[in-house]
Amino acid sequence: MDHPGWEDDQDSRIVEQVRTDQLHQLFHQSLSAVLGSYLAALMLGWLCWDRVDHTVVQIWLMLLTASTLLRMTVFVRYFRSAESQRTPQRWVWQYWVTLGSSAGIWGIGAFVVMPREDLLAQALVMLFAVGMSVSAVSCYSAYRHMTIMSVGLVLGPCTLWLLMQPSAMQVGMAMAALVFASFVVRATQKLSGALERAYRLTHEMERAHRISTYAAQTDELTGLRNRRAFFDHAQRLFADCRRNSTPLCALMLDMDHFKHINDTYGHQAGDEVLRQVGRVISTSFRETDVHGRLGGEEFAVLLPNTTLVVAQHIAAQLIVAIAGLKAGPVPYITASLGAAEADVAQDDLHKLMNSADKALYQAKSQGRNRVVMSQAG
Repeated sequence: MDHPGWEDDQDSRIVEQVRTDQLHQLFHQSLSAVLGSYLAALMLGWLCWDRVDHTVVQIWLMLLTASTLLRMTVFVRYFRSAESQRTPQRWVWQYWVTLGSSAGIWGIGAFVVMPREDLLAQALVMLFAVGMSVSAVSCYSAYRHMTIMSVGLVLGPCTLWLLMQPSAMQVGMAMAALVFASFVVRATQKLSGALERAYRLTHEMERAHRISTYAAQTDELTGLRNRRAFFDHAQRLFADCRRNSTPLCALMLDMDHFKHINDTYGHQAGDEVLRQVGRVISTSFRETDVHGRLGGEEFAVLLPNTTLVVAQHIAAQLIVAIAGLKAGPVPYITASLGAAEADVAQDDLHKLMNSADKALYQAKSQGRNRVVMSQAG
């Protein structure tokens, strides 16, 4: 796991995971805000109904209805899509477009329906606009610029108009809105940064856990499962085969004359032999098979849904593959292999492995570089 560029690849993956987390939060938190903003517009239109042209209110609400339906369509498509399709590249830009149109319609509409000669009604409109801005902070907190855009579009039209009015009360309301907006900008920056760090820390901890788990279960030299991990997985596999009454075979493999290789060519050559055998084993079996290095030059494989006849054929191919390996100065590499089939109704894993081990020693005594079969029982 320490090949060049691995760390950069993992960092890039975490960045992408963080962006995906932000997207999930955006859609899950803001669904209620879409409906809330529409209801707020309805209430504001009702409160200002007798103070402005009814046609203006109706046009505003019609436009807002259209933008709300568009946003709801995006939400429905998102939640109906497969998890693998919920990527920032596909959905963020759609959210930006629908949010921008909705916030812009809301802000312009609030400005249009705001009575020009009624300070109390103006304060009421600003109160609604500020309330909408507060909801934006809570809903779009993972996206700082999205929050700022939403607040600006909602508050901007009314605030700019009030700033240009002669009344100190109106200018004061506008100044209060600007102060609020400045606090929103700073708070949003801190909040979005904290959320991003929290997401990143979560994924870094998950990665560290995966690495530590992998290291605890993996033989460092060959990349196969170590003895403890092999038997942990083997016990579960044996229990599954017993429960489902499916056949199970075990292979025990031992390198021939391995001590001679170490003594003659050195331990580095011996390690390279084991590494190559590990690569052969890791690429020769199914995902459902369980294999590992038990220690030294000894390896084991469990083959579920496999009869002894099929296991013998697989073992023979494995012997041939190992005999074709080249490891530095070592002129030839061979291995002996024993195989056994379990009676899953009566045997246990220990008995199955002992049967395969006995067959392995028979292969050794019969001249090595061969497969010997033994029926467990």
